[in-house]
Amino acid sequence: MNWKKVMVCVFAFSLMGGSVFADSITQKVRVWMNGKEIQDGGYIIDGKTYVPIREFDGVVKFNSDTNKVEFIKPNVHIFLFNGDTVFGNVNKGKLKFNVFCQVDSLSDDVASVKVAITDPSGKIKDIQSQDVSGSQKDNFWFRTYDFTYDFSSAGKYKVGFYIKATKTSDYVLVSQKVITALN
Repeated sequence: MNWKKVMVCVFAFSLMGGSVFADSITQKVRVWMNGKEIQDGGYIIDGKTYVPIREFDGVVKFNSDTNKVEFIKPNVHIFLFNGDTVFGNVNKGKLKFNVFCQVDSLSDDVASVKVAITDPSGKIKDIQSQDVSGSQKDNFWFRTYDFTYDFSSAGKYKVGFYIKATKTSDYVLVSQKVITALN
């Protein structure tokens, strides 16, 4: 009967010692990006910081056969045009404009791209999309048609450029430009 108590004590102490050892190697940390805390945070393991790659506004492809993660994030420059005039701030109300995107350093073939606008409450409206599969280029331009949008309330609106890696995948935000609607 005593040997059972000894084994339980040894087992309990080994669990406590193992968790103390694991905590000293792995430390959970809070990660902030552009003034916003990343929900899953990150970890410091053996002096290196690890964060979830999906939080960095890019396309993440994982190949389970090769155990390879590929991260695609081209440089995207977004310009907003009202006629021939570039703008960034607007007054509340309707405005006719188009979006010009210059894309470079695209490292892989993608299925399609789109531009969408998100209002201050988080509601997303697609502006225009285009299939680009089979025409992989590392450098191209994408310009939307003129469209009219109602900036119905004051605040920050975000014009986003999205990439769809394959025909069956979802669009992923890779770049955005902020429009401030003033009273």
